[in-house]
Amino acid sequence: MFLAAVLMLVAVACRKPADEPAAPEEPFCDTVCLYHPGDYGSAKWRIPAIICLDDGTLLAINDRRKNNFRDLPEDIDIVVRRSNDDGRTWSEPKTIIAGTGYKHGYGDPAVVQCQNGDVLCLFAGGNGYWASSVADPISVYVMRSTDRGHTWSGPENITSVIWDGSTHHGAFVASGNGLCLKRGEHAGRVLFAAAACRNSGNLSDNYVIYSDDNGCTWQRSSRAYSLGDEAKLVELTDGTVLISVRRTGARGYNRSSDGGATWGGQGTWPEMQANACNGEMLRVDDTTLLHSIPNSMNREDVSIYTSNDEGCTWHSPVLMVDGPSVYSSMTRLKDGSIGLYVEVGPDTNCSLYYYHFNHAWLQRN
Repeated sequence: MFLAAVLMLVAVACRKPADEPAAPEEPFCDTVCLYHPGDYGSAKWRIPAIICLDDGTLLAINDRRKNNFRDLPEDIDIVVRRSNDDGRTWSEPKTIIAGTGYKHGYGDPAVVQCQNGDVLCLFAGGNGYWASSVADPISVYVMRSTDRGHTWSGPENITSVIWDGSTHHGAFVASGNGLCLKRGEHAGRVLFAAAACRNSGNLSDNYVIYSDDNGCTWQRSSRAYSLGDEAKLVELTDGTVLISVRRTGARGYNRSSDGGATWGGQGTWPEMQANACNGEMLRVDDTTLLHSIPNSMNREDVSIYTSNDEGCTWHSPVLMVDGPSVYSSMTRLKDGSIGLYVEVGPDTNCSLYYYHFNHAWLQRN
């Protein structure tokens, strides 16, 4: 009895007061190179997409550009590497789908995890975007994994969802992350942003394709942006879907209040002046959005902007890559830290790097 009383007094003495603040988070930022040009017998590597699954597994997906740095219709494979320790170590690359020659390659992967746990990878194949025609189109495919990226179904062609050849003559889905809605009446809806090229010339319209049955069937939204290019999506706290659109100069945006089916009037963010480049939006918590994009009118200085007003304005760009750098993709890890998968170097000869950092590091810098 005496010993029990002593132990209780010790425990009480060691217990923190209820109002004592938690120790501040220690800032950190670590980097790992996943691919250099020439690695694994491939001439080049491009087009990063990264996702943290519900069990904490990281999937880093990208193009293996076997013969040169160029886009489709070149011979390109899509490959994945896995990490189960927040990106400190990675598996060997595994091919999701292999190209078999000129006009028979696949590229620009985009990835999402559905509400039921399935992982979808959407990508382009066949002819190049600007050379696409009704007679010889670029195609859009979806593949599914039911075991968190270990194995994948065969490719399903869903090109006709995005365009029918009457208004547009080509379309592809922007690489990086898709979106699975968490809030409101459309919770569980899966969305991807697409760019569709007009018949009248090298101009694009942005649409969103969405599925309410975990990617089994798809619908296309109304036009989300005119004269845009690759675009990304994020869900706001009230359930609104925000789209960020690649442009030269001020980044474009629009909002949807019905889960991405219809869109309001488009606008631009004058504080985010950038080269026409693919970037990523990410929700960190209920008050913070992040956006990765070159902070330059050239393809260099990939930085991360912050918004604390649900994407109305962006501020405090933090430099991630000093110098030539291009596409990037981000994901939130289970502990709240952030993974950035980014092309480092010029797009003709870049390496793919994984950056792992926390919000405290962003705030310090």
